[in-house]
Amino acid sequence: MAKKQAAMAAQHEMSGMERLALRVSEMINHPIAQLQRWVNIHRLDTDGDREWEEVLGVIADTDELELTLNDDGSVTVRWEQQEVEVAGRGEVEFEQEEEAAPF
Repeated sequence: MAKKQAAMAAQHEMSGMERLALRVSEMINHPIAQLQRWVNIHRLDTDGDREWEEVLGVIADTDELELTLNDDGSVTVRWEQQEVEVAGRGEVEFEQEEEAAPF
């Protein structure tokens, strides 16, 4: 029985990439970050080189996000408020970004 539980726990363990992507996504989607439309992301000691570079690559390749590398090793991610046209009315509204993170 203990072996079965250990096997199930191992299957549900998150990879380093999944943990990093989730952390970055949560930071970008935080209400304060959404209001100010930017966030600073710091690399943790537990973030591997490959994972960090991959996440930065995804952010850099996302048209709506602007990436700035800071002198202290952190990264600032900025985005603009999205404009959407109201169908048939010719009016422009601003949409709050609920899912800004590409993860």
